[in-house]
Amino acid sequence: MSARILFRRPVLQSLAQRAYASVPRRALTAQQKQIVKSTIPALEEYGVTITTLFYKRMLEKNPELKNMFNTVHQTTGEQPAALAHAVWAYAVNIDHPEALSTAVSRIGHKHASLGVTPAQYPIVGEHLLAAIKDVLGPAANEQVLDAWKAAYQQLADIFINFEEGLYQQGAKTPGGWKGWRKFFISKKTPESDEIISFYLTPVDKGALPSYQPGQFVSVRCYVPELGSYQPRQYSLSDVPNKNHFRISVKREFARDSKPAGQISNVLHESLPEGAELDLSMPFGDFVLDINATTPAVLISGGVGLTPMMSMLKTIISQQGQARRVVFIHAARNGRVHAMKNDLIQIVAENPSVSRMVFYESAAENDVQGVDYDHVGRVDLTRIKDKAVLPDADYYICGPQPFMHAQSKDLEALGVDPKRIHMEVFGSPSE
Repeated sequence: MSARILFRRPVLQSLAQRAYASVPRRALTAQQKQIVKSTIPALEEYGVTITTLFYKRMLEKNPELKNMFNTVHQTTGEQPAALAHAVWAYAVNIDHPEALSTAVSRIGHKHASLGVTPAQYPIVGEHLLAAIKDVLGPAANEQVLDAWKAAYQQLADIFINFEEGLYQQGAKTPGGWKGWRKFFISKKTPESDEIISFYLTPVDKGALPSYQPGQFVSVRCYVPELGSYQPRQYSLSDVPNKNHFRISVKREFARDSKPAGQISNVLHESLPEGAELDLSMPFGDFVLDINATTPAVLISGGVGLTPMMSMLKTIISQQGQARRVVFIHAARNGRVHAMKNDLIQIVAENPSVSRMVFYESAAENDVQGVDYDHVGRVDLTRIKDKAVLPDADYYICGPQPFMHAQSKDLEALGVDPKRIHMEVFGSPSE
């Protein structure tokens, strides 16, 4: 499981809320809840130790599950840290688990894209409880373990019910499917020095489902050096069409202590046009409210612009000039600014769309007013008259520090937090 619970998700919450209403009632006793809450200090101190041991135990005893986990995030410790935070958050909210509906929606969509099944939850529970017992020692007595077993079962029921709702939705969607479906790369188009767009066509030539702008697919590729498959999530970067999906992938190079991107490098270097890979149905709850007519402000950093381009193209194709759009983007320079010409053309052809592009350090051939508008990092206080609009909704995607900075500035400028929607992009760290 992954913990991405600090980000507001005001859209697509009804399914998560229904998950709480319809799960089998396995109510924890007041005593069990109190015992779980009593373990909060231990989780704060030893949570990462517990979850690190949990992943080690589970993947050693159930190696078939390795194909479902990002090995890079295991190696860097990001995934254990994320799970430790999720376990802690559940303990803190044990009296009112419905308060975590945002997290359930976020994590449940990712689980569904990976094909998580009800039969896998007992495996997770078994190894999580064993890790708690091993790390906490005598403090994890029979009462503590029984309370956590009941608490875990309650949480598992919520996730199972939510994910079953997603699977049923997918089955009812024309062109939809469950699990993995074979696609082939029908075209590769360079978008910048770092990003390539992949046009993915189903091998079976069958129908493709529609999707909501902002959603993602899981892509599964074989990684030779690991001798196994690895999944990754990539936002769909175009509007739906009948022939293909499009994802736009940044090649991640090794830097500092972070290893190179396993799947991005396989996609860029090892998979030519015609190569096959596995795809999930589109999932994700970071989606554009297409029924709104009030302004949309799309704020992205780096490759975080991929869902924003899907949102922008959807607005102009479905709503024309009736809805105002402000597109704010940050890039290091023009060489790494993906889809630059697409954006220039859209702005030129649509008076309702304005853009503000920030280059951190413009390159020699970058022309201000053509390629970009401002030098430096995005500073919403500098452009507040153009960026902060009455009744607007704000969609933000990019590295986590970028998103935190933009949301903080928006709130300081008086924007209602309920109108700020963010997508976690990259690692699952807190």
